[in-house]
Amino acid sequence: MIGSSDNGKPDDIPFKAELTLRRLRPRLDEIWREADVSKRRRQEFDTRLETHWAPLFRLLYQLYGSRYDFFYHVEQVLHTAASAWAARPESLCEVDRQHINEPDWFQSERIVGGALYVDLFSENLCKARQHIPYFVDLGLTYLHLMPLFAVRPGNNDGGYAISNYRSVDPRLGTIDDLRQLASDLRAAGISLVLDFVFNHTADDHQWAQRAQAGEREYQDFYYMFPSREVPEQYERTLREIFPTVRRGNFTWHDGMRRWVWTTFNSFQWDLNYGNPAVFRAMLDEMLFLANVGVDILRLDAVAFIWKQMGTSCENLPEAHAVIQAFNHVARLSAPSLLFKSEAIVHPDEVVRYIGPDECQISYNPTLMALLWESLATRRTDLLVQTLSHRHRLPEGTAWVNYLRCHDDIGWTFDDLDAAAIGINARDHRRFLNDFYTGQFPGSFARGIPFQENHATGDMRISGTMASLAGLEQAVESDDETKKELAVRRMMLLHGITLSIGGIPLLYLGEEWGMLNDYDFALDPAKAGDSRWIHRPRMQWDYLDELNDTIGGTGSIRSRIFKSTQRLIALRKQLPALAGQAMELVSTDNSHTLGYVRKRDGHRVVVLANFSETTQSVDGNKLRTAGIGRFFEDVIRQQTYSTSENVQLEPYQILWLQRT
Repeated sequence: MIGSSDNGKPDDIPFKAELTLRRLRPRLDEIWREADVSKRRRQEFDTRLETHWAPLFRLLYQLYGSRYDFFYHVEQVLHTAASAWAARPESLCEVDRQHINEPDWFQSERIVGGALYVDLFSENLCKARQHIPYFVDLGLTYLHLMPLFAVRPGNNDGGYAISNYRSVDPRLGTIDDLRQLASDLRAAGISLVLDFVFNHTADDHQWAQRAQAGEREYQDFYYMFPSREVPEQYERTLREIFPTVRRGNFTWHDGMRRWVWTTFNSFQWDLNYGNPAVFRAMLDEMLFLANVGVDILRLDAVAFIWKQMGTSCENLPEAHAVIQAFNHVARLSAPSLLFKSEAIVHPDEVVRYIGPDECQISYNPTLMALLWESLATRRTDLLVQTLSHRHRLPEGTAWVNYLRCHDDIGWTFDDLDAAAIGINARDHRRFLNDFYTGQFPGSFARGIPFQENHATGDMRISGTMASLAGLEQAVESDDETKKELAVRRMMLLHGITLSIGGIPLLYLGEEWGMLNDYDFALDPAKAGDSRWIHRPRMQWDYLDELNDTIGGTGSIRSRIFKSTQRLIALRKQLPALAGQAMELVSTDNSHTLGYVRKRDGHRVVVLANFSETTQSVDGNKLRTAGIGRFFEDVIRQQTYSTSENVQLEPYQILWLQRT
């Protein structure tokens, strides 16, 4: 009966779901009356409820069905969902209706993303509104603002130690400033993306403070243990994320006399999703952000949100169930809201978070890592091997293809993919670390280590795109040839992320070729985290250099900006670049990459040279891939005949259309 803790049989679940909804419908009517919700809005919610209630109930039952208070928590979830829909501004409901009618809107060739820290780019949210014309001029239609909520003082992991999900960092503005920015971006045709840091809170979040005050209810929001016995049992199968910061995954708290689970930093307390009250509380925060005007939420650290003794506590089935349940509630209360997965784990695990009912879009860390790998080796063997079976995604989803972000570069390729082409993965990662820190003879890169573990040899790389691509070294030596090659490398990488399938994402500063910012080491709050080296402050005086054609670094920056801007504009003119589908084209040349993009009768063939020497590709390969004899490169407006071999200049990329 309703309220029983008996799990019952699997086929009892649809019956229980229907019976529960029937019992809860009067509560929905109360919400509609109290909020004076229109008949149209009620009917829209009811229609979606018919689709999403049964799968949502099943997921919640999977997670919490053994609890005696299961049905109470289910009732609270539905109440939260209905209340959020009742409070949703009508302007956002209109966006919902548009996206319901155009569910693949985010797969358009017109979608081009940018990411930034508000304080480093615009100082605050009000000034960010003034910079909307800049985003439009560059060609962005998707803007990811890095964490901007209230954070703990001092070290806050770059904004990922959140103290309050409903309050903006006062240095940046207010929540009303964020609402206004979201509205202005929407009017300019730009979708707003924010982080949803849902694996942990800061140690000064209200829930953590109440836990420290001794409230058992809020201590159960986290994982807390009175002795080391249980933590030691967990530690046997856990890995250390930041081993150079501290050892282990638990932090002793003197006030509570307890060990707290802290996967990332001692001040970031992992939330206990085994407690349905945590699920409900975070659901409430998520829907609040959706009603502020957020279009896409980046789900931070998705792999870590469920714990189970004897496992790595990463990528567990329950983690997927939690995200899927969030997704079904979002479909009820904010139907246009999308999720972006941030899972920097093995490539096989990354794709498991991607699906219409889980995360509709996902970062593509493997592509990012292997583009840099191909630049270092001047070969595309590992890139081609990986793309041959790791690029395809389910219908209705998309990769987010990026070259740099706020985080480090980890070499997240599959060891078996490497072995298949004769590469020892461990040795190759060490080579890449040496290359991108400039230690390997002949390296053009100027990266620096992040989280170097001398005991294991593990390390990741920090650095801006331009410094990793060779521009910093070229400027230091004032070598024009090196400058030219560095710019070509950057445009090659942009040309691929803008055309390979999915959403291209610029980490703002890339459009100017901004170099490493070594001054971060002067700030005590940042000095211990080398990732700040690739988070430089925007230099608005660069705009004055756009007409500089005389020479020097100013003209280089102008060239990088204009070339990037033009590639973005060209992408938007090519319907073949919409969507996700991509087919590799064999070039029979290990220094080059080839693929074809097709959509609705449109076709573009992309050829790219990853070496500093001219490379040749058989013209017949182009003829059969593009189905034609004559092609024009839309980037340079140069015509190619398939009766001749195609010559690719150093680091050249071609976007070829049949003429």
